[in-house]
Amino acid sequence: MTHTTITSTTTTTTPSGLRSLYLIRVAFSLIWVALVFTTSASLVSTDKPTVIAAVLLVIYPLWDVIATLLERHMAGAGSGSGSTNRVTTVNIALGLATTIGMIIAVFSTIGTALLVFGIWALLSGAIQLVVAIRRRRTVGAQWPMIISGGLSVLAGANFAATSASATSSLSTVAGYSAFGAFWFLVSVIALSIRGRRGH
Repeated sequence: MTHTTITSTTTTTTPSGLRSLYLIRVAFSLIWVALVFTTSASLVSTDKPTVIAAVLLVIYPLWDVIATLLERHMAGAGSGSGSTNRVTTVNIALGLATTIGMIIAVFSTIGTALLVFGIWALLSGAIQLVVAIRRRRTVGAQWPMIISGGLSVLAGANFAATSASATSSLSTVAGYSAFGAFWFLVSVIALSIRGRRGH
């Protein structure tokens, strides 16, 4: 869910490389969720973000950009198809735009930040869905990422629609991130099983 990892070379990205990157994703998400629950879970849409909440909100989309760049480097720059490179570029641009938008939003209210987060979750989920579908034939075991991308689209739409609600809080975003970590972990398991069958 959200957290889209896109390679510029879908044909050369190895299952073992994806497993490693997905495990890093899981670790980051779990740490992020723990920090949100212990420091900022009680903040609701009308509250102004604390310094800690603001940092956590800005780091989240920025990490997605870093993870995408890591996978692009892991795959090897310049050897992918033009269409895949364009998708990678779009995802990086989306993450950077969201980071900038979040920097602005955290000076307003939690509700504004949730709106930005929701729009990003929706769009990045759609990208994740497209990439996972493309990657089925070259890497395989992409059904967890397809499910995760679809759920991210739905969750993002819900975050954006309910961002002004008095009951909306950062705890819902933390729960969403934890669920996303679960799907990355499922994907690691699926890739491992597929790798064993291939030997």
